[in-house]
Amino acid sequence: MAEKTRKTSPAEFINQVRAETRKVVWPTREETVRTAIFVFIMMTILSVFFLGVDSLFGAVVQWLLTLA
Repeated sequence: MAEKTRKTSPAEFINQVRAETRKVVWPTREETVRTAIFVFIMMTILSVFFLGVDSLFGAVVQWLLTLA
């Protein structure tokens, strides 16, 4: 038979949240800046890549439409 799950009181829930929040390791400013720069570079590379793929597919579709 399945065990009944015990309901958590609001005060106990808040205490658990505080305990878990104390365990969080926040990144340093340097780590945050480094990550932001990395995300910006990857976003730029991927946007150029998808622009190229979209342009290629657009050219192929235009060429196919000229055949019809």
